[in-house]
Amino acid sequence: MLAGHFSTALIAHQKFPKGSLLYFLIASQFQDLLWLTFHYLGLEPTGPSDVLGATLINMTVDMVYSHDLLPQIFWIIVIFGVGKLLFKDTKVGLVGSGLVLGHFILDFFSGHPHHFFGADSQTVGLGLYASNVYLAIAIEVIFTITTLSYFLIGEAKLGIQRSSKSKILIIGLFVFGIAFMLSIATTSFRVWFNIPEINLPFNTNVPMLIMTYVFMILYLNYFVPKYQKNRT
Repeated sequence: MLAGHFSTALIAHQKFPKGSLLYFLIASQFQDLLWLTFHYLGLEPTGPSDVLGATLINMTVDMVYSHDLLPQIFWIIVIFGVGKLLFKDTKVGLVGSGLVLGHFILDFFSGHPHHFFGADSQTVGLGLYASNVYLAIAIEVIFTITTLSYFLIGEAKLGIQRSSKSKILIIGLFVFGIAFMLSIATTSFRVWFNIPEINLPFNTNVPMLIMTYVFMILYLNYFVPKYQKNRT
């Protein structure tokens, strides 16, 4: 799941504004950020090697340290500690931990196959990216629509005015995230645009994923609060 995780961060910040939106955005995608880091550390190498030939169903990675069940205990504690230390608030740390746990739960229904700890251990999750990628994306669409609607309704109840432009800018990013996933669900960019083989300076799809995550985090951190106004 991509867009759906980010939507949980918006609600967390709305309910617990003492924690920064950036903290909640990072917490909501913490496992994926770990995965991309662990790729370069050689712990979770990710394929395919042809970035333009990558799709959701042909992506290969064993997310043993970032996404398997057992390590989640450690990551939940880490995010709790960071939240409590930065904001001097136990509730903020607990909410950050909840986002990490929520990431794992959401990936159970819409994500890559995960395990208890290691590829030879018990599978934990439906692994729909591999078995039924369009159902996985449909689940994400429904979840994202639900959470974004809850967020916007919650703002209205709090007396927060948001312009139509602001709503479009926020919703548009989530549409982009889902459209991006749909575009590479089963068909690569190479096939879509009939791109010939090119020797790129990087050999995996990870740089593209890093740019996508960083862009979405910075975008939401900037635009969500930018046009937010309280009623007088």
